[in-house]
Amino acid sequence: MAGTGSPSDDVLALAIASGKRIGKAAKLAGMSERTAHRRLANADFRVRVQEIRAEILSQTVGKLADLGSHATKTLRALLDANNDSVRLGAAKASIELAAKLHERLEIELRLVALEELAIDNQ
Repeated sequence: MAGTGSPSDDVLALAIASGKRIGKAAKLAGMSERTAHRRLANADFRVRVQEIRAEILSQTVGKLADLGSHATKTLRALLDANNDSVRLGAAKASIELAAKLHERLEIELRLVALEELAIDNQ
């Protein structure tokens, strides 16, 4: 857990994980900047900050995935637009995005396979 596990440590960890500078995070947590630096020197506290940051990023990815569904519907509608240049733009965007997603999926699958291989070889 974070530092002493106090509520001010939790506020500090959340502020730092959210991208606040140390001085601003310390102020939000009601502590001196020097105290905030001492907390950051603690490995458990740094782990807590990373855990909070990972949770924030996970929530953000979920929200973006939800937007992706809406964006996909918008692209689909634009493919049926009356304007040729709008349809062309939507078609290009769709193809480019599909190619990028395919490439990223391929990389992710390869990475998982490499990680499994590394674990098996330990």
